[in-house]
Amino acid sequence: MIERLRLVKISKDNVGDACRLAVRPDQESFVAPVAVSLAEAYAQPDIAWPRLVLDGDELVGFVMGAFDPDNPITFFRCGIWRLNIAEGRQGKGYGRFAVQGVLDEARRRGQSRATVLWVPDPGGPQEFYLRLGFRPTGEEFHGQVVGEMFLN
Repeated sequence: MIERLRLVKISKDNVGDACRLAVRPDQESFVAPVAVSLAEAYAQPDIAWPRLVLDGDELVGFVMGAFDPDNPITFFRCGIWRLNIAEGRQGKGYGRFAVQGVLDEARRRGQSRATVLWVPDPGGPQEFYLRLGFRPTGEEFHGQVVGEMFLN
């Protein structure tokens, strides 16, 4: 399956599909819709790194990294801003692949630490990020846990 997976840039040809991507209804409180993420990316094009996750030609997810090495808030310098895996497509490795893509881009940019924020509620993504190797820093931001991973 991995050889079929790829991250692609948002384009005029796929932006409509991207905006229609939806997570499970019980997860909507944990992550912004893709359209909101794309608006944020448009407003911060030098920082945001939005990508679609494709399995072959099928859209299965969206991930947005952020690279702002001079940000005064250290956990906003390099990390994952969003991860949306389509309803019915979770548990198949797509989220792991998307996160790895952001981490690979971080390494390519010479970063040594990546962060992610998550809502610590039942049903949220905390266990997913912990399984990938992120660890809580002890910081919180607007009720979200700040997790970090050191990159080799």
